[in-house]
Amino acid sequence: MPKNRVVVTGLGVISPVGNGASAFWQALKEGKGGAGKITQFDASQFASRIAAEVKDFQPDLYGISSKDTRRMDRFVQFAVASAKQAVTDSSLNLECLDRNRCGVIIGSGIGSLRVMEEEHKVFLEKGPSRLSPFLIPMLIVNEASGHVGITLGFKGPNSCVTTACASGSHSIGDAFRIIQNGYADLMICGGTESCITTLGIGGFCALKALSTRNHEPEKASRPFERDRDGFVMGEGCGLVILEKLGHAKKRGTHIYAEIVGYGMSCDAYHITAPDPEGDGASRAMLAALEDAKMSPNQVDYINAHGTSTKLNDKIETIAIKRVFAEHAKKVMVSSTKSMTGHLLGAAGGVEFLACC
Repeated sequence: MPKNRVVVTGLGVISPVGNGASAFWQALKEGKGGAGKITQFDASQFASRIAAEVKDFQPDLYGISSKDTRRMDRFVQFAVASAKQAVTDSSLNLECLDRNRCGVIIGSGIGSLRVMEEEHKVFLEKGPSRLSPFLIPMLIVNEASGHVGITLGFKGPNSCVTTACASGSHSIGDAFRIIQNGYADLMICGGTESCITTLGIGGFCALKALSTRNHEPEKASRPFERDRDGFVMGEGCGLVILEKLGHAKKRGTHIYAEIVGYGMSCDAYHITAPDPEGDGASRAMLAALEDAKMSPNQVDYINAHGTSTKLNDKIETIAIKRVFAEHAKKVMVSSTKSMTGHLLGAAGGVEFLACC
């Protein structure tokens, strides 16, 4: 049977440069940077003391009560808020949907380090009897997709992808395939992350992965620039609503874009370093082009991973040149991480939204 065409009909974002798709897009157009000195904890003892934090996030604006706030980690709150934005943006009438045919896939690379740190301190100081009964429900990674499913009453496929920085992209790809193959009519998907904590920053500092340009936070994330020295950790969430084309047309809703191809691969090379020849990245792009039945010279723009690390940016450039050959000199390439920082598991969701 012919596969369903899949379109994007709703956008929701919580980001270091703006909350809501309009504010986010305006900030990107103006080139605003979201990085600054870390405010969520005392970072004075760390080599990197900067991050791209979400500003002015108010859970109550999205119907998240103070009671629920205490029982939902920040990365889950971001997801619920973004999902509600996307529903509004898509003009969805929840009561008119077959919610058995609506699902959720939201990825996260790490989940909640914050709750682990806080509750471990409680354990050490007061013993196991004082641990919160919400410890496990607050920290496990699939709580974002679970809470969004509960909030919206979506009873279709519900899942979580945890593949480090590819989590958001893989979530969108999986949701695309689910609709394309007829297992759902509508999916909310993307990525969420919030781990600007002592362990989060400390761990990446130990890897020597973070920028130490502490005196220039807004200029520290500099993808593809000669003097780049590491990424700037960010936090946030980017979710989109994907729909079967016929379902969207029947509702008469606005369509931002159509997904026509998706590819994924594995370097099978090293736990942190990319293949020096860009093998995995180039095969993923080629697979997406083949799936879309497109040639490389039909591509106008690439939103690059562009982390601002020495290895990624060099090898990603090699991969692009392998796939696009002479057209690589013409295709537009940029990394919005220069403004948002690196949102880890949320990066793919936020950057897909920027493309839309």
